[in-house]
Amino acid sequence: MKEGRSRKRKRARHPQPLNQQSLQSKHKTSSSTTELNKDEHQTSSSATKRPKPSTSFLDKMRARLSGGHFRMLNEKLYTCTGKEALNYFGEDPALFDTYHAGYQEQMSHWPELPVNIITKWLKGRSPSLVVADFGCGDARLAKNVKNKVFSFDLVSNDPSVIACDMSNTPLESSSVDVAIFCLSLMGTDFPSYLQEAHRVLKPSGWLLIAEVKSRFDPNTGGADPNKFSKAVCDLGFASESNDFSNKMFILLYFKKKEKQNSKHKEIEWPELKPCLYKRR
Repeated sequence: MKEGRSRKRKRARHPQPLNQQSLQSKHKTSSSTTELNKDEHQTSSSATKRPKPSTSFLDKMRARLSGGHFRMLNEKLYTCTGKEALNYFGEDPALFDTYHAGYQEQMSHWPELPVNIITKWLKGRSPSLVVADFGCGDARLAKNVKNKVFSFDLVSNDPSVIACDMSNTPLESSSVDVAIFCLSLMGTDFPSYLQEAHRVLKPSGWLLIAEVKSRFDPNTGGADPNKFSKAVCDLGFASESNDFSNKMFILLYFKKKEKQNSKHKEIEWPELKPCLYKRR
């Protein structure tokens, strides 16, 4: 029995050789499966990966939102009193940074800035003149002249800037030589700012006013510049010169009269047109 069993050998099963046709068929099947998996992977990737917004698009959206916030704050300043504006920004000083960021962005589109003209005007005079900059913003004027400059604004993020209502500054009477309002006659009570400038100016001291030109265009609802100048003169100033050559702003130059009229008469101040924006 053992011998019979030992003679019986199990034949090994060898795989049958594949002919050329079988090889081609197998290759096609493998390729099809690979392509199918590849397509499924691409479909899955395209479904899960959405295109990201471009950086330029995001920048435009941020600029638009920032611009809208600036317009809102700008209208607020034009349509409230100085005291209300002081309280408004005092509650949230960060809003003032937002406002000035928008302001600087708008100024970047102006071909010429009034602060640069005023700076040049000051550099042509004695550096001993003491200056009060009402509504100084980033205190650019003080940083670019040798004069002693008192910089005032609603909020101070700079030790050199004094935060206050511009109708009530800490300056002594008749203590400065030049008072400047560069695009800063914004409140509904702007005459009180000019009265404060008159108080702090020395006799024969200079008052310089730069304002948006549209605010002084009677054809579009702005104030008559002649009536405005008359009101300033009734306050105790003499008109020295004016410049209407720039398409964006006007410049008015006054000097405080040596002798003031003891009789105080009621001054008729024209309403200065606020810079309002269309809703988008």
